[in-house]
Amino acid sequence: MSNDTSQSKARAVGFNHIALEVGDLDAALEFYGQIFEVKLRGRHGKMAFIDFGDQFLAVAETGETHRDGERHFGLVVDDQAKALAAAKAAGAEFLQEGGNTFYDPWGNMFQIVQYSEIQFLKTAPVLESMGLGGLEKSAGALEELRQKGIATG
Repeated sequence: MSNDTSQSKARAVGFNHIALEVGDLDAALEFYGQIFEVKLRGRHGKMAFIDFGDQFLAVAETGETHRDGERHFGLVVDDQAKALAAAKAAGAEFLQEGGNTFYDPWGNMFQIVQYSEIQFLKTAPVLESMGLGGLEKSAGALEELRQKGIATG
């Protein structure tokens, strides 16, 4: 992997959305709604779009089920324990007891991470718009951010 920082290459800024395939769109929206506060951005044909702050999750109905191996995405939440308890109550299959990674009914692998514990950072206006204006970072996450020149204090 190259660390070339010249202007000859585009620089990745972040993710706009993640797209998942599910066997049944309505069932998927119901399942995800049991775990997370779901705000539907819209539906179009066999696709639905769920807002997650300033990004979104695109869910496409394929009528098929698959099972991810190592492929997964890390979903940042305000309260990891609540999300994991809700996933367990919704019948999600966990990779290991007490872990933070689970499969949805269509084989998509979710890894749930706590906002306060990672270097992922949202602007104050985005957090405010989500009703999460009081979220804080742990000392470890702040140190990671400081090391990258992203945060001070």
